[in-house]
Amino acid sequence: MPILAFSVILILVRFFRGPSIADRIVALDLLITTGIGIIGVYTITSGSSTLLDTGMILALIAFLSTVALSYYLERRSKKK
Repeated sequence: MPILAFSVILILVRFFRGPSIADRIVALDLLITTGIGIIGVYTITSGSSTLLDTGMILALIAFLSTVALSYYLERRSKKK
């Protein structure tokens, strides 16, 4: 868990200092993935599987948002 917390700090640094929007999108996706990892570790340590549904929903939202933002960036770069 401390390693995941440290990685969240590093990801937030990349998110706020990212030079481009693409870097921030990747950092946000990685932040959500790390959050899913934290949910998984908590589920294993507590022995309760109630948060696994939340982790799956977060994974789906992260995937769809990354695809949508990538599509937006691609369309924006073609217009220029």
